[in-house]
Amino acid sequence: MPFLRFDVIEGWSDADLQKLLDVTHEVLVETLHVPTRDRYQVVHRHPRSCVIALDTGLGIARTDRLVILQLTSRPRQKASKLEFYRVLAERLSSACGIAPTDLVINFVINDDEDWSFGLGRAQFMTGELH
Repeated sequence: MPFLRFDVIEGWSDADLQKLLDVTHEVLVETLHVPTRDRYQVVHRHPRSCVIALDTGLGIARTDRLVILQLTSRPRQKASKLEFYRVLAERLSSACGIAPTDLVINFVINDDEDWSFGLGRAQFMTGELH
């Protein structure tokens, strides 16, 4: 159950944002093997002056189409994460016109007891989810 937070600079149309969310979910299902209905995504739009994303010394040029994606998730295999990075960059480039240089991804890993999907229960702990 990844929870995805997208931070973008203001100016995206609703249709472009929907395409970003849909493509990202398709790649999640394909590479991290999450169930299709396991979809939790939130978009935050920020004024340009409120986003600073330098290149960490890598010589990467960024534009106002920058997408900072944070995934909060149960532990994932290293190979699966690497495939997710690669495939998402390719798909967002081809389907949404987002340059791979404008994609920053961060995984935040937590455990089963850190999730409640409602009803005041931790469904991974109770066995309602696996």
